Amino acid sequence: MKIEASLSKQSQVEQMWALRRRGETIESMAEQLGRSSNTIYGWLRKRGGIAPAVRKRSALQLSLAEREEISRGLAQGLSLRRIAQKLDRQPSTVAREVARNGGSARYRAVQAEEAAFERAERPKVCNLALRPMLAEIVAEKLSLRWSPVQIALWLKATYPHNQQMQASHETIYRTLYIQARAALKKELLSHLRGGHALRRPKKLAARDWNAIPGMVNISERPAEASDRAVPGHWEGDLITGSNNSHIITLVERRSRYVMLLKTEGKDTDSVIGALIENAQRLPDELMKTLTWDQGREMADHARFTVATDVKVFFCDPRSPWQRGTNENTNGLLRQFFPKGTDLSIHTQHYLDYVAHLMNGRPRKTLGVRTPAQVLNDTMSGLVQVLH
Repeated sequence: MKIEASLSKQSQVEQMWALRRRGETIESMAEQLGRSSNTIYGWLRKRGGIAPAVRKRSALQLSLAEREEISRGLAQGLSLRRIAQKLDRQPSTVAREVARNGGSARYRAVQAEEAAFERAERPKVCNLALRPMLAEIVAEKLSLRWSPVQIALWLKATYPHNQQMQASHETIYRTLYIQARAALKKELLSHLRGGHALRRPKKLAARDWNAIPGMVNISERPAEASDRAVPGHWEGDLITGSNNSHIITLVERRSRYVMLLKTEGKDTDSVIGALIENAQRLPDELMKTLTWDQGREMADHARFTVATDVKVFFCDPRSPWQRGTNENTNGLLRQFFPKGTDLSIHTQHYLDYVAHLMNGRPRKTLGVRTPAQVLNDTMSGLVQVLH
């Protein structure tokens, strides 16, 4: 049972890399393979997100079907020579196969297949590990925040006739992300511009920013939202904790008023459902637009707009400053929800309490008034105008 589970894992890891090459996200891979996001991340992390080369079985090696035939022949009491004849293999091939896998009494096809797969691995020694002087130069340039591409070009220009002092940018990336190579320290990853813990395939980057249909860019948001002239324009996001837990954060741009919503998950159904329920409790004048990043949780934003008549606008990729009010608020909220803690333990009642504390704090940007005071004054003014 343990062996079958191991082979199942091996098969799933191979499927995971195939999905990764297609540009699937961790959440999507976890759903398709029936594993948790943490498990998928762990498998990816072992290789820094870099897929291994596709392994091919030599035609000279025994297949799983042949190993099963050997197992059946041994169970029937056939001689090794007779089994070899049925397989059209040399008797010595079958004899060595049986001997290295426990002998006639203990031979099992699945176990033998797994052992052969592991023995066939031929990990190559990293070029930078073989050239410590080159590795030292690369590490020095990385600490100066040079990109691997810049380093590779510089090496080629500086040592044009010495191949031993050159390395491609891909070699540098692989050595950084696959720590089993042990030539460059993991801490150097922090000097890369992206700062990702995993190498991201180009297809994944493209997929991330084109996964949401019908997006309307923030550049088309009404001017009144940008200049904070009137209330009702919100910025939203998720803060994340351990065990794949999340809290929805909403901040009104003019007053900096905060609302926190409990969500059962990061999937679009959970997030959009919570947003709709919250918006339907507010006066129309208090929610006109919502600005979000390009997270997959907003894939069903059209349903939110239909249910609430609130338009959703999306920031540019990797541009958190376009939702600066929300980003700053999320930083303040970490006083109550530290990173690495399980956010699912908090009830909606507690989230409302935290929001109440935030909205009762005087803010310098509001002239030392509180978000609650600014929102109340604004709504009072609107009521007078309407009447």
